[in-house]
Amino acid sequence: MTDVAAAPADRTADRGFFGHPRGLSTLWFTEFWERVSYYGMRAILLFYMYYRLNQGGLALPQHLAESLMSIYGALVFMSSVIGGWLADRVFGSRRAILAGGVLIMCGHICLSVPSGGVVALYLSMVLITLGTGLLKPNISKVVGDLYTDDDERRDAGFSLFYMGVNLGAFIAPLAVGGLRNAAGFHAGFAFAAVGMAIALVWYVIGGRMLGNAGVAAANPLTDADRARTLRRIGIGLVVVVAIVVVLAVTGTLSAQLIIDAVSTLGILLPATYFAVMLRSPRTTPIERSRVVAYIPLFVASLFFWMIEEQGSVVLATFADQRTDLGAFGFHIPPEWFQSINPLAIVVLAPVFVAVWTRLGDRAPSTPRKFSFGLMLAGLSYVFMMGPGLINGTHVLASPLWLVGSFVIVIIGELFLSPVGLSATTKLAPAAFASQMMSLWFLSDAAAQGISAQIVPVFGPSTEVAYFGIVGGVTIVLGIVLYALAPVVARAMRGVH
Repeated sequence: MTDVAAAPADRTADRGFFGHPRGLSTLWFTEFWERVSYYGMRAILLFYMYYRLNQGGLALPQHLAESLMSIYGALVFMSSVIGGWLADRVFGSRRAILAGGVLIMCGHICLSVPSGGVVALYLSMVLITLGTGLLKPNISKVVGDLYTDDDERRDAGFSLFYMGVNLGAFIAPLAVGGLRNAAGFHAGFAFAAVGMAIALVWYVIGGRMLGNAGVAAANPLTDADRARTLRRIGIGLVVVVAIVVVLAVTGTLSAQLIIDAVSTLGILLPATYFAVMLRSPRTTPIERSRVVAYIPLFVASLFFWMIEEQGSVVLATFADQRTDLGAFGFHIPPEWFQSINPLAIVVLAPVFVAVWTRLGDRAPSTPRKFSFGLMLAGLSYVFMMGPGLINGTHVLASPLWLVGSFVIVIIGELFLSPVGLSATTKLAPAAFASQMMSLWFLSDAAAQGISAQIVPVFGPSTEVAYFGIVGGVTIVLGIVLYALAPVVARAMRGVH
């Protein structure tokens, strides 16, 4: 079979999957089932944590459950740093994807055990966090490896990949929400485990179509590096364990302390990553300029994801407690609202693919696309001020408010997210290829770390102000980025 990753000419000629490389079909279906798994679990996890025991939940305080939900998301994306580093220096992206999938499946199995309780919850969080860190950045990296840097299909390919991601995310809340209503939370978690198992089988079977893409580590450790790295990891683990033991013995170890620590780490990690790449001798002057150009895109991404990811926390709580779930003559499971976001992407992504393909070089620059996405995200929250301003927060809101908010933010996501994935692969220094993709996901981690600090503020008395302030600040930042777009585009040094 022809190696699709062997040479630029081969990659350009391979059009076996809707005009794109055949290997994209393997990654598309793998990520589809992985997203069925992840978003199925995520659709019910918040409710599982704060629902009463007689409702099948864990009866955690609601404000703690909301913060944990955000911190969980932050840790999932922070772990992409580890996954990117392991792929670049040790395993290669392909093996990292497989190992990550196995860990994710085991995490869902833990949640599906009815007697597991809080212990199973935390164990599953650890397994899914590590597994997603290995899988998520590296599967996107391999998508980029299927194309040459100047292949005009690249942005469209990422949009096509993104559509598959969201098709899985659309199906998951509907299926898992129905299972939760019919058979309880643990049946829903079991469905997520099955979805991940299917993803693994598909990935193994379809791997031959990927050629050599992602097989080799981009910057493998030397023998000397390996010994030094193992020593540092060992020292780091000893320090972490010692700190945890001291905190536990002194009675100062608490969920809130962990939440605060992860929120802080969410800011420090990307800052450190930028500093390392900018100072590294392996980064060329042109690559250094591109990393500098990436900083405002990263900040824009952070504020966008802060709003988008709150769809499974703030808007999920709004759906459960502030929405008239019987408005259309039948009971609407609150989980189903989580399908609006991916449904809008599935419907609208082909439109964006067609538009970007048709416009070609005449399309808006990457910074301008980011600014549009940021302003739309802010608008989606300003829109949610409506129910409280019109009827007050004591009256249940029409489900159409949530539908409208989700659709607005998704239009913004299609301006920003698939383009951001593509830009990240093109702006990455060669020595930090997978780790640059990890940095992209760290914008989501930082966003959810910040969210963990502010989502407990949301409630009936603060609802209108919360949506107005968070949405308004985001719109202003989008306008600033639009004004700075020409400067950022020049610093990208030929990358469009």
